[in-house]
Amino acid sequence: MMDRWKIGMIAAFLSIIPTFQRSLAAQDTLPAGYGSLRRDEVVIRFSTGTLEIQVLPLDEQVIRLLAPDTYRSLSQLVQSRGLELTDAAARAGVDTAVLVMVTFLGLVPQARFNPEDVNITSQGRLFRPIGIVPLSPTWSSYELAAREQAVAVYLFERGIAWRERLSVSYQGLSSEVWTRSLRLLDQERARVRARAQSGAPAAPTPPRPAQPES
Repeated sequence: MMDRWKIGMIAAFLSIIPTFQRSLAAQDTLPAGYGSLRRDEVVIRFSTGTLEIQVLPLDEQVIRLLAPDTYRSLSQLVQSRGLELTDAAARAGVDTAVLVMVTFLGLVPQARFNPEDVNITSQGRLFRPIGIVPLSPTWSSYELAAREQAVAVYLFERGIAWRERLSVSYQGLSSEVWTRSLRLLDQERARVRARAQSGAPAAPTPPRPAQPES
């Protein structure tokens, strides 16, 4: 009960952060603390050969479907970076933005990456990052050792539809793996509502087969 109260307080606090785009439908009908999905099940992941790119939506209608500890961790991350995110949105001239966590993982020594080349295509529109808030000190080097990571929160203009098909691209490569996650997310959304109505906590879920890269 205390954990659920803490999660509720985190969700309420996040509502005052202007750069965190929230779905009103998700906020009103999808309670926090009842999800059971693992983070790996909603990450968009693809490889260039020298880098692995991981893209994780931070939208409430997605992260409320994750296990409570994962939801709490991501929410606290956004909370802790609230001022930086607000400043980044202001510099881009927007009041609200879509937040996405992007991770570059080096697969070979001296793997170079270009942060600005991560784009999202949704509803026939290409979205380029309007701001980037680094989370790791390796970000500014633009180069990674093998198995080294660089992580940041990206800001995009509003309009990305996480409940529809979309693609993520980087330097000519494109992944549509998100399409394969939509059915899983819809199923979990129904389970979350059922758990909330019954008051039952989310049961731990066994590992599911990893999504193939696309």
